[in-house]
Amino acid sequence: MQKTYRPLARTSLILVYLVILAGAVVRMTGSGMGCPDWPKCFGYLIPPTEEKELLWAPEKTYKKGQVIIREEALLLAREGFTSGTSFEENNWAPYTRHDYAVFNATHTWIEYINRLLGALAGLTMLLLAVFSISWWKEKKSRVLFAWLSVFAIGFQAWLGATVVYSVLEPVKITLHMFMALLIVGMLLWMLHSSDTRDRGYGFDRTTYGIWWLVVPLTLVQILLGTQVRQFIDHQSETIGMAAKALWLQDPDWIFYVHRSFSILLLLLHLWVVYRIYKLQLGFRKVFASLGVLLGLIATGVAMNYFAFPWGSQPLHLFLAAILFGLQWYALMEFIRASRTRISS
Repeated sequence: MQKTYRPLARTSLILVYLVILAGAVVRMTGSGMGCPDWPKCFGYLIPPTEEKELLWAPEKTYKKGQVIIREEALLLAREGFTSGTSFEENNWAPYTRHDYAVFNATHTWIEYINRLLGALAGLTMLLLAVFSISWWKEKKSRVLFAWLSVFAIGFQAWLGATVVYSVLEPVKITLHMFMALLIVGMLLWMLHSSDTRDRGYGFDRTTYGIWWLVVPLTLVQILLGTQVRQFIDHQSETIGMAAKALWLQDPDWIFYVHRSFSILLLLLHLWVVYRIYKLQLGFRKVFASLGVLLGLIATGVAMNYFAFPWGSQPLHLFLAAILFGLQWYALMEFIRASRTRISS
């Protein structure tokens, strides 16, 4: 059972990143309310593909909790029944979580795939927690972190439900994103702690200190990015999808701070890469982190100067999540190298 720990942790990490990517696509396509209820989608485990499946029909069998759209409102079947030749209101109860009642097949299935990936990630993490019990006598921390990650993914699912119930309230979307990063951090810790190979990394106190500065600054940068994204979402609703070139016209101060922070992070990365190369310290993930940061800057430039090319928004968000993961893993490698130096 111990041999399955790392493969399950790695699989969970991949699935969580796929959920983050799917969530970014959901936001890009405006599919967040594609499933207006939770955990089902329009009352179905597998959502409908055509609107006519959600319209009332005579002599049709309905199950308890099944959803229909009628007069721009969601209604739920109070009990299982077969409809007659005319609509009877007493068979239906209004959906009270919100008043959103629009069906778009594309949006529905994009959101459904997002939820399906989340469920797969949760199931894999539950298996990881169960199999981790074999480590209890040797490494209790691995077991505790595995089970803590299960509670974290459960909390993340609840957050996803509140996002839907709030009809995509921006603050809750931001919290949903940061919870995903926390889960990524936990899974990376499990992978790092279970990797006992000596990679021969060197140690330099100055480089170590700079990297300790880079990681929290990146989290601040991601937070600023979520605020810019909220501004863009507002602009897209106000101006319209056909006028993407105007979305960043007259942005607020957060946009300029976000742009300046990217320059600061780039300079710090270049400084760390230079020191690692000069002192031959190793830490290859820092080089990968620099490459991802350059990709982030490139997608940011594309959105600003080329009117949000297709796919640039989800790619930008996904690269931000990848960047955090690489930085966090590199920081754990720095910490291990420092402890090795002290113990030796």
